Formats: sequence, structure tokens, C-alpha cells
Amino acid sequence: MRCLMFICLLLGAPSSFALDRTQVEGYLLPNGLQVLLKPGYERDHVSIRLVVGIGFDDFPCVRQELPHLLEHLLFSGIDDTGEGGLEERMQALGGEWNAYTSSADTTFVIEAPARNQRKVLDLLLAVLQDTRIDADALQVSKSIVEREDGGHYTHLQRWLDRQDLGHRASDQLAVELGLKCAERSSVQDMTLEEVNELRQHWYAPNNMSLIVVGGLDRVLPAYLERTWGQLEPVEPGERRVLDGVTHKAQARRELIRGWLGDSARLHWMFLEPVLDENHDATYDLLQRYLDWALYRELRLQHSLSYGPSAQRERFGDTGLLSLNADLDSDQVEAAEQILGQMIERLRKDGLDRATFERIKAAAIAREAWTSQGNSALADYYWGALNDYADGRVGEAKTRLREVSLEDADAALQALFAEPGYVRVEKPLLGYDQLYGLGALGLGVLLAGMLLWRRRR
Repeated sequence: MRCLMFICLLLGAPSSFALDRTQVEGYLLPNGLQVLLKPGYERDHVSIRLVVGIGFDDFPCVRQELPHLLEHLLFSGIDDTGEGGLEERMQALGGEWNAYTSSADTTFVIEAPARNQRKVLDLLLAVLQDTRIDADALQVSKSIVEREDGGHYTHLQRWLDRQDLGHRASDQLAVELGLKCAERSSVQDMTLEEVNELRQHWYAPNNMSLIVVGGLDRVLPAYLERTWGQLEPVEPGERRVLDGVTHKAQARRELIRGWLGDSARLHWMFLEPVLDENHDATYDLLQRYLDWALYRELRLQHSLSYGPSAQRERFGDTGLLSLNADLDSDQVEAAEQILGQMIERLRKDGLDRATFERIKAAAIAREAWTSQGNSALADYYWGALNDYADGRVGEAKTRLREVSLEDADAALQALFAEPGYVRVEKPLLGYDQLYGLGALGLGVLLAGMLLWRRRR
């Protein structure tokens, strides 16, 4: 019956249906696999996303790379031809694939011709079921993960990480607040038993979502029920509770970035208080507003920064909004003072209505063209999985429209209720300092030579 309904949907839907990204065919297979299907823009192509609910944040610091390690192991091969044979089979189908591990999930990304969509899904299913994981494959994957993370983790690198040297400003603050691990997770002591346990308990259909967008095969629902529907569900485990702020951080710090130069970056960062409603849409609009305010203050009015920007990041369960500016080293103090005045003015006067409405209208208009094409649409559903209900994915335009000036003002006051954290990134030496040290060294050398000649 589900297959018949889907065929009728494909045949009878108006041409505008494929362009309504909020409407999507979604259902659960009997084994708990969540399926989202959407006729897309390009009929001869499909974009596939398999999202597995396991990521870095589900493990303590010393084991955070475990899901990343398993991601690579699953490409080791399903028969004697190994990894190369697996890639050849995908090439023969005209497809490309990759996988990504994030803080919240592990996602397999496939782009393929629509005519081969079932064969590609067969190959992906074989990867999940038949991949051979042995000691040799484990060692190869460990080397790959290490290289992706910057190479072998030496004692010197570990010591530098512990000193907050080399971290981006937001990462450094997150480490200081206890929101992020100070050191990289080493993969060398991870075992086959750990990898297999992760695969068994988390790579299960009732912990997966399969998204297919594009020129969908009319019998795709029946195919999925016959093949993917045979995967065995497992008793779901409890995901790790995300850590909040557990430590205090210094209000202001200067960080070393690079060895030599006259440039600097100023970051003024604030923790995002949790809002009862429309949290992300409200802070997204607030970030856009602050982005414009920085541009106007630091570039247009004072010509201090060419590309100032506001940015949102997430660490665990905590959001961070930062005001950032690229500067000359000798302009940091002036820029910091101007930013402080801007923040105080916003605290006192709130948001300007005309500016807010203009930025809000631009953000809503942007949503009309952001997710164009099958790949972008599949990524959109990937990011909005938690928003899916009753055949529709929550529309960003609707959420943005619901944010009023009063809502944004209240969020602004909550955001700026605390003074925030200032981080300044500078090279170890400026050019003037280098010239001064050079002149001092030359002077010491000449003095030493004169003293030596007098003693002779």
C-alpha cells in the first residue's frame, strides 16, 4: 500500500511539488529505519544521505575518535578485492561517495545516477553488513585518521595543546570553559573489540535515517522494505549527556598565532542563553544584525577592519556567538574600545527597528535560493531531521518570520547581560620587534668585538 501511494504521489503531484522543500515523504520501516524520500530538481540524479546517530560527543575525550575510526573501517572492503575493489564497484555505477563524522552523527554521502540508485543502495547496505574488519584494516584506518587529524600526535604537540597553543580563539575558550577536549583523542590504543561493539550497538536501523532526493525509482519504497527492512534492530542505548560549562575562563587573553607578522584578530565572545522558543532562528537573525553592525562600525565608519563578522558556533550543549575583526596589531586597542561602545549602545538602546526589519526580510528572501539542487536539498533534510513531522520539515522562512523585534531585543539583552570573553590572536613577533631585536643583537655583537679588541 505504501508503494502504491508513493507511485500515485509521483504521478499526480503538480510540478511545483518538487520545489516545495518542506513537503517530503517520510515513514518508518518495521525495523525502525527512518526513510525520507523527495522528488528532486534533477531527474537523472539522486543524492543519498545515510545518517547514523553516533558522533564525537557520544564518547569521553580519550575515546572521541572511535566513531571516526569505524567510519573509515567501513570502507575497508566487502570481499577479497578490499578497499580498491569497493571503490571500483562504485565507479562502475557512476557514483561518488564519502563519509563524515561530526559531533552528533556519522553520515554517508552518495551522489549517483538515478538509473543505478537501487544498485548503489545495495552496495551501501553491503558495506554496513559485510565489511571485513581485521587487525590489518584497523591499523590502516588508524593511520588514516591520524593523518587527517594532523599526523602522529607527538609529546610536543600534546604539551602545546595543554598550553592552549595553536587552538583557534573559540576552541581555546571552549577548552577553558570545559566544553571541549584539550587534547586530541589518540586512536593507537583503540581495539577491534571496541570498534565491533560500536558497530553492533549503534549501526542499527532504529538509529539510522535514510534520505534520498532526486529522480526516485517508482518501486523504491518496496525495494527499501525488502532489503533495508531486513536489518535487525537493537535495543537503543542511551546517548551520552552533553557537558555544559564546568570551569571559569579568563575575561581577556592574548593568544599566539604564528611566529612573525603585524596582523591580529580580535574576538569578543558571548555564551548564548537558552531561549524558550525559536532559539536558533532568533540568534541567527541577531547574528546577521551584529554582522551588519560590525561592518558599519569597524569598516565603514572607522576603517579598522576589512572583513569583520559575527559567527555562531556550538560546543556540546552550549552556543557561542562571537564578534570578530581582522586588524593591524597596533589597532587592537582602538577596535576593542569601539566594540565596547557598540555593545554598550546596543544594551542601552536595543535594536533599530528599520535595520532589523531589513535584515529579517533579506534573511527570509535568502531561503528561497539557498537549497537549490538535489545535493543541497538532501543536506537540508540532513540538518533538519529533528524538525520532521507529519510529512513536512519545518520551514526556516516560517521560523524567521515568527521572530519579532521584541523577541530579538530580549535575546540581545540576555546575550549581553554578561561581559563576555575577549581573545586577541597575534604573532609571536611583529616586524618592528624583529628589527629592534636585530639591532639589539648587532649592538651587543659590536660591543663584544670592541671589548675583545681592547683586552688584546
